[in-house]
Amino acid sequence: MMQKFIFDIDGTLTPSRAKIDDEFALFFLDFCKNNHVYLVTGSDKPKTVEQIGSRLYGKAQRVYNCSGADVYEGNKNVHTSDWILPQEAHQWLENALDRSEYPIRTGNHIEYRPGMVNFSVVGRHATMEERAHYVVYDKETNERNLIARDFNKSFPRLQAVVGGETGMDIFPKGGDKSQILKDFNSDDTLYFFGDRMDKDGNDYPLAHEINKNKLGVCHHVENDTHTWKILKKYYETRV
Repeated sequence: MMQKFIFDIDGTLTPSRAKIDDEFALFFLDFCKNNHVYLVTGSDKPKTVEQIGSRLYGKAQRVYNCSGADVYEGNKNVHTSDWILPQEAHQWLENALDRSEYPIRTGNHIEYRPGMVNFSVVGRHATMEERAHYVVYDKETNERNLIARDFNKSFPRLQAVVGGETGMDIFPKGGDKSQILKDFNSDDTLYFFGDRMDKDGNDYPLAHEINKNKLGVCHHVENDTHTWKILKKYYETRV
């Protein structure tokens, strides 16, 4: 039996859309050297490297970018999905953007990534201040969850899940983070850390499968500081 650690990145190892804390990065680098670590994120490789750095990226056993649609072992590409969002679904998102009452638009609202699309009303070009403003609006209106639910009703073969603070990920049904489980052995004990394990979040499908099949332990964290605190306790219990 082998212990394997799986981490979401944005909001789990780093603040949302920001770089990993320098001190935590050193701690986590040491953790990677002494444990089997896997990373799974809705972001593409360039954004992931921007947040955690190339050194940490290379220390993971595997990095599942785009929720597992674009997989790397260091610089070696293991698999990349060629799926493309259907045009009618793209137009639906354009219409949803037009219907939104949120006033700020920063551009890059429908971002194509390998095997998936990220949709954001405020846009991927938003500043940290603009992102924070949208977070407040989304909490008041539940806009992202409502858009995701309507999208899923309109396109039953596709799946939209809320991720991060301002966007949602869209991919073919079954293309969520739980797809990475095919790469793990049945006798592995998995420890999964994520900040969006709520039912509408993009960490939920993987957490649900781990819990349902009793594959290990899921830590629903509040932020990167919370993750660090749990890992420190894990180290203490091993000493």
